Amino acid sequence: MLTEKYITGFCSINNGIVAKDGVNIFAHENDLSGFLLSAYQHLQLTYPKFYKMDNLSKLGWLAAEFLLKDTFNKHEYQPEETGVILANANSSLDDDVKYWESIKDVASPSLFVYTLPNIVIGEICIRNNFKGEQALYIQPEFDAQFIAQQVNYLLDKNVMQSCICGWVDVFEQEYKAVLFWVEKKKTDKSVDFSAENMDKIFNNNKLR
Repeated sequence: MLTEKYITGFCSINNGIVAKDGVNIFAHENDLSGFLLSAYQHLQLTYPKFYKMDNLSKLGWLAAEFLLKDTFNKHEYQPEETGVILANANSSLDDDVKYWESIKDVASPSLFVYTLPNIVIGEICIRNNFKGEQALYIQPEFDAQFIAQQVNYLLDKNVMQSCICGWVDVFEQEYKAVLFWVEKKKTDKSVDFSAENMDKIFNNNKLR
């Protein structure tokens, strides 16, 4: 059965700027590692595991933190009712290159752990106790139509009731994350969940 679905929040991290629902909320000029650390400190959190993550996981984890802050009520959904559907272009290549360099001396187990791109989903789910459907697709560019199809199917079939979906990609100093919080409920600030609206947000265009 088809159901109405809405984007009730979105967050982007790119070019040293964090924006939530189209409003810039944090900016810092630094290399990627320095920027991610500054963004984490801005949230004023105590989550020691953050420091052990690779850059891809840090980027996705931070985007989810900013997205859900003051938006997500963990009591509204059971853990199995929320899923995470992501895509990127570079898979775990940023870590693959670093790991390859490390084996010339002594292979690094801490790097090897992150040579799977879907670890970023695991970090988001562990933090938020999400236990719904999870998937990460490798695509040459953001394909909003494809992501919308996956999320629509899962919510229409009641496999889950809410979802974080979008794009998280890192390679060296190039990075971009755009995450959408999708629910079946409508809010004052929500917009229809559609490939067109996701594309507009992803490309930083006005929705209205």
